[in-house]
Amino acid sequence: MKLYKKLSYVGLLGLALLLSACVGIPDGITPVTGFQVERYLGKWYEVARLDHSFERGLEQVTAEYSPRDDGDIHVMNRGYNTAKQQWEEAEGRAKFVGAKDVGQLKVSFFGPFYGGYNIVELDPNYQYVLIAGNDRDYLWLLSRTPKLDPAVQQRLVNKAKSLGFATDKLIFVKQD
Repeated sequence: MKLYKKLSYVGLLGLALLLSACVGIPDGITPVTGFQVERYLGKWYEVARLDHSFERGLEQVTAEYSPRDDGDIHVMNRGYNTAKQQWEEAEGRAKFVGAKDVGQLKVSFFGPFYGGYNIVELDPNYQYVLIAGNDRDYLWLLSRTPKLDPAVQQRLVNKAKSLGFATDKLIFVKQD
């Protein structure tokens, strides 16, 4: 019985370490500083992303951020599922990992499970953003408008490539 309790404790500790690792930031990447959450709130359009199961097949993807009463951020992601011919929504919560003026957050759509949301580059006017997850498998490019200036878009893609992301696998999201 004692061995079982020990293994259970080790398993829980391992799970806790695994979950905390999901909110990290990839090596060699630094989140922006001077971040102002009030300016970040509102609607963003997904311009590009790396493929992952929870957004597969979605077009016209948006993310909307609003303040919560508890100081966290309410997240509403929405996209059109082309296979099902219907809109899908995912509601979540974002929390700062450290200081609130650093663009390093964690986001959850599934209870206690959080993923990294690391702002790698942010336009000074808060018009576009490059976001990395907890590793180089997650990358998003968002804009305040459905289309982003092609030169800005290419510069952000080049930056992501220089940071080690597989930019040749980016999905450019249809927004019409």
